[in-house]
This record gives sequence, structure tokens and C-alpha cells, in this order.
Amino acid sequence: MVVLVLTACPAGLRGHLTRWLLEVSPGVFVGKISARVRDLMWGRVLELCKDGRAIMVFSSDAEQGMSFRVHRHDWKVVDVDGLSLMLRPQEPGSQPELRPGWSSVARARRARRRK
Repeated sequence: MVVLVLTACPAGLRGHLTRWLLEVSPGVFVGKISARVRDLMWGRVLELCKDGRAIMVFSSDAEQGMSFRVHRHDWKVVDVDGLSLMLRPQEPGSQPELRPGWSSVARARRARRRK
């Protein structure tokens, strides 16, 4: 099973992908294809995508049963102990800066040192 999501890609690429996959929503393609066709199709996506973005999720023999491929996207695929996770970049100013010693554990350590 393959799920391919395109954002800001040329209409010609979308038409090209409908040869193998079903477009269930604008820019979202789903289908069951062989690994060889999937790899060739991903190469075609990279070639024709230009300034657009693409994410492909497909079945694999990994622990999770799926793998990811990402092209020009903010989110990155990160391998953590054999698991593929999507790392979302942190937006500046989204979380307050934490100063050293803010936790209750740090306060307890300071209290022990003072004794």
C-alpha cells in the first residue's frame, strides 16, 4: 500500500501519478503497487515536483510496517532505535526558554547543597 501526498506540485505530475494510483482527494494518492514501480514513481516525483513538496508512506518489513520518504518538507524522518518518526521543527517563540535550575529536582539539589 502506498499513500502519496503532494503540495504545490504541477498538474502534469498529478496526471502522471493517476496512471498507477487513485487520487482520493486533491494531491492525495493511494494505491497498491510493486516496490519497483514505487521507486521509479518516486524518482519521477522528485524530477517533476520542482518547488512543491511530497511525502510518501508505504508498506515495508520494518518494525512499524511502514516507511516514509520526504521531499522539500519541513518535517524530517528521524530513525529512533529502529522506529521512523516524523520530527516537526520547533517554531521560534512557541515554547518559553527554560532557565537552568527551574525544575523541582534542581531546587532540591540546591537545598541539599546548602545544608
